[in-house]
Amino acid sequence: MGVLADAVLLNRIQFAATAIYHFMFVPLSIGFGVILAILMTRAYRTGLAEDESLARFWLKLFCGTFAVGVATGITMEFSFGTNWADYSRFVGDIFGAPLAAEALFAFFMESVFLGVLLFGRERVSRKFYLASAWLVCFGSCLSALWIIIANSWMQTPAGYEIGPDGNAVLVNFWAAAFNPSTLQRYFHVLVTVILCGALVCAAVGAYYLLKRRFEGAGRKLLRLGTMVALVCAVLTVVAGHAQAVEVAE
Repeated sequence: MGVLADAVLLNRIQFAATAIYHFMFVPLSIGFGVILAILMTRAYRTGLAEDESLARFWLKLFCGTFAVGVATGITMEFSFGTNWADYSRFVGDIFGAPLAAEALFAFFMESVFLGVLLFGRERVSRKFYLASAWLVCFGSCLSALWIIIANSWMQTPAGYEIGPDGNAVLVNFWAAAFNPSTLQRYFHVLVTVILCGALVCAAVGAYYLLKRRFEGAGRKLLRLGTMVALVCAVLTVVAGHAQAVEVAE
């Protein structure tokens, strides 16, 4: 009963569990968004029933990871106050801004056009449907940018002053947003989450080939995932080095 009566410990356990699930599914969601946009483009160009079916299949996988990411992300934001109350008060005016911007500018755009993909297939033109897929992909990447801005500011703060009440006050938005580590971190995160999604894409394709089911679709997924993963693996070396140099400096 002693453990169950410790509110601080329970908050930490809750936050740890939420953060673990959030970090597992959100990178997959962003990577899946890129694969989804590519598959939608292929279906638009070829018009083949198999490509259309494959794009719809991947849309379902994307929706699953997106839903878990949203649910855990909302919970985690509220958990900042329960786990780091003093920190939240000290930098809340700065740290909270990119989190709010992520919801207003990225999440809502991603959600609106995901709704088009789910419910508007027969209600919009094929071009608008394809554009919606790419806007969902762009929205997920933009969402990652705002989160990286918040995280990078914690590591290399800029564009702020200490106010008369002792809290951090934003004085230069652009300096705070594009602080010394933002772009390196974002580049590194973006290529690695796309790499993660591509490897899962290849794994799904390989699974179907091993099971000798939907072999045509399996080959397409394996080929696409391998090609995207190869490009991102090379870029990850460059991005990781750039971030390591920034950390060293």
